[in-house]
Amino acid sequence: MVTMDDVARLAGVSKMTVSNVVNNRGGVSEPVRRRVREAIERSGYRVNVSARTLRSGRTGVIGLAVPEIDRPYFGRLASHVIERARRRGFHVAIEQTGAAAAGEIDAIAHARTLQFDGLILSAVGLDGRDRTPPEGDHPIVMLGEQDFGGRFDHIAMPNEEATAAATAHLLDRGCRAVAHVTGRLDWNLNMVNARHRGHLGALAARGVEADPALHVGLDALTMEAGQAAAHRLAAGGRSFDGVLAVTDTVALGVLRGLADVGLRVPDDVRVAGFDDIAEAAYLVPALTTVAPDHAWMAEKAVELVTERIADPGRPTGRYVAPYELVIRESTR
Repeated sequence: MVTMDDVARLAGVSKMTVSNVVNNRGGVSEPVRRRVREAIERSGYRVNVSARTLRSGRTGVIGLAVPEIDRPYFGRLASHVIERARRRGFHVAIEQTGAAAAGEIDAIAHARTLQFDGLILSAVGLDGRDRTPPEGDHPIVMLGEQDFGGRFDHIAMPNEEATAAATAHLLDRGCRAVAHVTGRLDWNLNMVNARHRGHLGALAARGVEADPALHVGLDALTMEAGQAAAHRLAAGGRSFDGVLAVTDTVALGVLRGLADVGLRVPDDVRVAGFDDIAEAAYLVPALTTVAPDHAWMAEKAVELVTERIADPGRPTGRYVAPYELVIRESTR
C-alpha cells in the first residue's frame, strides 16, 4: 500500500506538505502543489477518506441539488460551482431533484447521510408554507425564489426587474403587441409569477394594455412546449410582433415554431429570452436574452456555504444576482 511518506519522497517534499495538499490547506505554492498532485497520480496513493473525516469532522464535499441536470442553465451553473468550489479546496456532488418537494427533501437528507460538509439547493417544490425543509443545523444555501423566512442564506434571481427590462427593450424596438410565453401561473413556482409580474409592470409603465390572448401558459418549460406555443399564437388570430419567453430553452422552441409557420425573426416578430444559455449566441438568429451573472451566483453560493461550514452560527442573508440584457439579432 502506497503511503504518504512514499508520495513525499517521490515529490521531494515533506510529509506535512503532502498532508497540506491532500487536505486542501494553504501555505503551499502552486508549483509545489502541482508536483505533489502529480506524485499522487503516479504513485496511485489513495486518501483514507473515513480516517480524514474522523480526524477533521469534514469530508471536503459540497452537495449541489438542482431540478434537472439536462437543462442548459443548470449545467452551466453546476460548471461554475464546481470551479469555484475547487478553488476553495472542495469537491462537488450533484443530485437531481425533479423540481419536486420530495426530491429536494431527499437531497437534504442525502447530504446529511453522506456527510457532505454543506449543500447548495435550487429549491422549486419546497416553499415557506406547507412544504418546508426539515429543521437542522446542516449548512445549506438556497438558490431561487423561496427564502423560507430567513432560515437559510438565499441567492435570488432578478426575475421581476430583469423581465421588465426585456419587455421594455421589445417595446423600444417598436413592438406593440408582445406575447408572453411562460409557465402556468398557478404553479408553486415563484420564478414564473415574478417574471410575469415584471412583464405586466413594464407594459403598464409604457401605457400598453396587456392582452390576455397573448399570454400563453405552458405545462412544461421545454423547447417542444415553446414550439407549440408559437403555433398557438400564429393560429390564434391575434396580431403580435414580439415574444418574450420565460426561459431561453422555451425561446429556442418559439424560434422553431415561428419558422414553422413562416414568421421571420426579427423582421415579423422580435423574440427575447431569459438565462443566456451558451446556445443563445449561436442560434440563427442569435437570441436576445437576460444574462444573470452565473459566475457571481456560483461564487457567492460557494462563499456562503463554506463560511457557514466554518461558522454555523453566522447570520443569514439574502442576495440578488446582477444581470445584463444581451441584445442580439432576434430583436434587431
